[in-house]
Amino acid sequence: MKTPGFVLSILLGALLSASATALAADQDREQDRARSQDQEQIYGSQLMTDEERAEYRAKIRSAKTNEERDQIRKEHHERMKERAKERGITLPDEPPGKGRGMGPGGGRR
Repeated sequence: MKTPGFVLSILLGALLSASATALAADQDREQDRARSQDQEQIYGSQLMTDEERAEYRAKIRSAKTNEERDQIRKEHHERMKERAKERGITLPDEPPGKGRGMGPGGGRR
């Protein structure tokens, strides 16, 4: 005959295992969503490698002022326009506007 503690241990182990699997799946979905958003928000991201996108994000994050970030974006925009031209791809003339998207505040203004 099994003791109640043994049965409880088995049930608890099964519950923890199921929770860990669900958590891992949630984290995978969140990473996929974040990756997708990054590609949508970086001008010309479809023309960049994963490494280039990571470098660009790091540069933007390390900028001290809005003016410095704007300059980084402007230079990046020009590089992506040149890269697109070399590949025969058309990108919009203007970079995406700042503040677009559904960040904090859910887009309410």
